[in-house]
Amino acid sequence: MNTFTSIFLIALVISYSIQFWLTHRQKSYVLTHREQVPDAFRNTVSLSAHQKAADYTITKNNLSIVDGVIGIVFLLALTLGGVINWAFETWNGLGFSSLVTGIGAMTTIFLIMTILELPISIYQTFVIEEQFGFNKSTPVQFVKDQLLQLALSAAIGLPLLWVILWLMESIGSLWWLYTWIVIMSFSLLMSWLYPTVISPLFNKFTPMQESALKSRIEGLLSRCGFNSQGIFIMDGSKRSGHGNAYFTGLGNNKRIVFFDTLVESLSEDELEAVLAHELGHFKCKHTIKMLIATAVMSLISLAILGWLIDKEWFFQGLGVDHASNAAALLLFSLVSPVFTIFMQPISAYFQRKFEFEADSFAAQHAEASKLISGLVKLYEENASTLTPDPLYSSFHYSHPPAAIRIAHLESLMTSHA
Repeated sequence: MNTFTSIFLIALVISYSIQFWLTHRQKSYVLTHREQVPDAFRNTVSLSAHQKAADYTITKNNLSIVDGVIGIVFLLALTLGGVINWAFETWNGLGFSSLVTGIGAMTTIFLIMTILELPISIYQTFVIEEQFGFNKSTPVQFVKDQLLQLALSAAIGLPLLWVILWLMESIGSLWWLYTWIVIMSFSLLMSWLYPTVISPLFNKFTPMQESALKSRIEGLLSRCGFNSQGIFIMDGSKRSGHGNAYFTGLGNNKRIVFFDTLVESLSEDELEAVLAHELGHFKCKHTIKMLIATAVMSLISLAILGWLIDKEWFFQGLGVDHASNAAALLLFSLVSPVFTIFMQPISAYFQRKFEFEADSFAAQHAEASKLISGLVKLYEENASTLTPDPLYSSFHYSHPPAAIRIAHLESLMTSHA
């Protein structure tokens, strides 16, 4: 057995063992606290809502275990099982150029992955989300979304893939640096285009009508020094009962978006406070910080791939007989998550830190008590568990657990008073 094959299998076992162990802890912890609402929420969240959130969390965790097992089998089939090798050998036999062969083989693997991932997505949408009253999508809408995502992936992804493979083939040993420049430039362009070009393909965005709420929001934007291209209501209810708010875009193409479900469930004071939190991310430069972090990690990853691409043991250790640029790119993208599980809690820590900073900003520009009441409503309506396992949340939660976040806001209220 190739040495790298052994390393890969050991890393795979460690990575998924940690994930399964954390998921088991989460299920046990949530189930243990299912029968009693935490003290911090006893006057605001009903026992039935708390139990619904617990059941929803446990059900999703059960699905994640199944998904994880399928993921292991699928990854092993693609690599050591020879599926990727078969795809490249088949396309090599057709006599096309190396560029066309690489794009064709990678597209074949991505299509196989998309098809095999569909059952989990269907079950998530039409069984779990339906069971807990969140699903608003129809089979027709679901199929339409899948086809549209596939078409967009082809229209956007294939030209980008062609450019990357051309750079890998033509530029020389520093191809990874030029590729990084292209990828980051493309990411910035897509972030700029997303609000006005991509997102409207999936949802309808209606400008917020003149009202007391709009005037209030515009006043908040003015106080915070935030310029946007408008305030929009998104028809999120056509797919899901979950609510949210966000701002999107870069430069002069920024938009503020409220889900219609959120507007219906929160008061004007609460909506203002929730928006103040979102603006906090902007004013604290969290978007720029995350972009820089992504750029650094992308550069490191591509540099590592630039070193691996000439190593025969890398390809043979993952079940591919003949080295190629496209095979290296595909293998690296599939197996690198196995070796980077240690990055999850680090990333989650900084994301939670950003959430605390955004809450502090919101407490300065809106009523912290209204942000608390708005968050409690969102926790209840989205069936978010109030009692996550601390270790699980440290790996997986981009937001602080509910009790910790509410306590932080209450401390801000006390200090301001």
